[in-house]
Amino acid sequence: MPSVQDLLFKSLSDPTRRAMFESLCRQGELTVAELTAQTGISQPGVSKHLSILKSAGLIKARHEGRQTHYSPQLDALAPLAEWTGQMAGFWQSRFSRLEDLLKRMDQ
Repeated sequence: MPSVQDLLFKSLSDPTRRAMFESLCRQGELTVAELTAQTGISQPGVSKHLSILKSAGLIKARHEGRQTHYSPQLDALAPLAEWTGQMAGFWQSRFSRLEDLLKRMDQ
């Protein structure tokens, strides 16, 4: 079973999905028609991308009549922020140890 981070990375690895998510973050709630106009891809293509983003928990849907409005779930990025923070700490520690080693070698 894929981890939350795996689902998020996989969902955001596609440039079109990433652009759609960024549009939702910047502009707020948008309909499929609005996203279709912005992306220049077909409505079925937009719907497929939205389905993947929704499955990953990155967006939510609100139905109003025959239209579906999509909005970002910003708290869904928390696992990625936590993971990148851990990786930054890991690499910072490695670089510090390498720097110490290089200084000792220069002496």
